[in-house]
Amino acid sequence: MTNHVHLLMTPHLKGGIGKVIQMLGRYYVQYFNHLYNRTGTLWEGRYKATVMDSEHYLLTCSRYIELNPVRAGMVEHPADYPWSSYHGNAFGIFGIKSALIREHRVYTALGADAAGRQSAYRALFEYQIPDSTIKEIRAATNKAWVLGNDRFLQQIEELSQRQAKPKPRGGDKRSKKRKQEIPIKPDSFVSWG
Repeated sequence: MTNHVHLLMTPHLKGGIGKVIQMLGRYYVQYFNHLYNRTGTLWEGRYKATVMDSEHYLLTCSRYIELNPVRAGMVEHPADYPWSSYHGNAFGIFGIKSALIREHRVYTALGADAAGRQSAYRALFEYQIPDSTIKEIRAATNKAWVLGNDRFLQQIEELSQRQAKPKPRGGDKRSKKRKQEIPIKPDSFVSWG
């Protein structure tokens, strides 16, 4: 995109994604600044990331990323955008073999051979991603919440020892049932003057 980049990565080492982003910040920015005779940072703010349940969200997130130029009105179809992984996933034309780019097992499960996988992947783009799913992906990424079903969220919470999704807001403080359970007495308030 003109002002941001989406990466869908599976780390093989603890902290792997952070190290990739750190290396980009160190070396690519230095290269870019030298090439264009500029100084300073290239990106504003920190990168945003989320842990994702690949079984349920990998192909949806891939479509979300590859449809981003379409949603932005830059192209009519993801195949029209030159800086997209759509070409490799839908047509198998990455151009070069790279140790950095590999087919995910969820992608390989789409078909018995490359042509079958590519055809099945293209068929996924015949359906829109629901707005609620787009909002869910954005919220999880922007707020570093986990993207997955309840079982997956629980597993991540147990492994990381941290909250994986936001707690419900508000509560039940104004309901009749709640007021009956905890009656408020006028003399229980303190006033500061």
